[in-house]
Amino acid sequence: MQLPEDFMDYLVHEKRFSEHTVIAYRKDLTDFLEIAAVTSDQEIRELTHRDLRAYLVALVESGLENTSVNRKLSCIKTFFRFLRQKGHCEINPATKVKSLKQKKVLPQFVPETQLWNSSVFDEVEDPYARSMDELMLELFYQTGIRQSELINLKEKDVSNTQIKVLGKRNKERIIPISGKLSSAISKFINLKEVEAVKSEFLFILKTGKKLTPGFVYRKVNYYLGKATNLSKKSPHVLRHTFATHMLNNGASLESIKSLLGHVDLSATQIYTHNSFAQIKSIYNQSHPRGVS
Repeated sequence: MQLPEDFMDYLVHEKRFSEHTVIAYRKDLTDFLEIAAVTSDQEIRELTHRDLRAYLVALVESGLENTSVNRKLSCIKTFFRFLRQKGHCEINPATKVKSLKQKKVLPQFVPETQLWNSSVFDEVEDPYARSMDELMLELFYQTGIRQSELINLKEKDVSNTQIKVLGKRNKERIIPISGKLSSAISKFINLKEVEAVKSEFLFILKTGKKLTPGFVYRKVNYYLGKATNLSKKSPHVLRHTFATHMLNNGASLESIKSLLGHVDLSATQIYTHNSFAQIKSIYNQSHPRGVS
């Protein structure tokens, strides 16, 4: 079948989706076509909204959570939207299929009282490894960058006062950094020179190999596990922590939106739910009759 492959090319070259997203979309689309028993491009063109609803029923009956079902449905909707735009089908059957209702899950973040200190890195004897581990966590927390953005951050994109980040769909944004973080970055770059580790990327293993998402996740998960009692301990939790702490300390949603690289303000507004607990606490402490 050619249409699925054309769709993948579209995601890569026109939509500029990340490699991780394209792999997920390929799997979801392949699973859908198998469940729908489709074996040719012509059969794809003949699919109706009833076939898509039958697919949803099959996913729900398999025990998938609504969030997972909706993620798979998003792929299928994007696929048929692509077919319609390119003239491969006259009617988009996905327009008649609604996503399932799902619970709103607030993003977890590290409370300010549980922020780590340098002692959590004391067991790391190698100065290079310790410096890299500590800098990775600080950069996540102080800038809110995504895991992929940290992995692909280059030395040339770092200055004394800011970093230039290449985000989703190759969109660049500038994030200011503190003098202390700038010094930590310079210290790590000096260590790279001492250890003769050469790479255009800021973060690189001592062996010269580029960091992998799994490596970064394990590091963050381990150190957050030593400092916090959160159920989720990932680089994205540090991104949530950055945004929540910024909002709690007076930053505007529009500013946080720009720093995070969000396209739509609605993506940033989820943090107002977390900060409401902070606002309520301040109210209870400050208003004469605010004590519950």
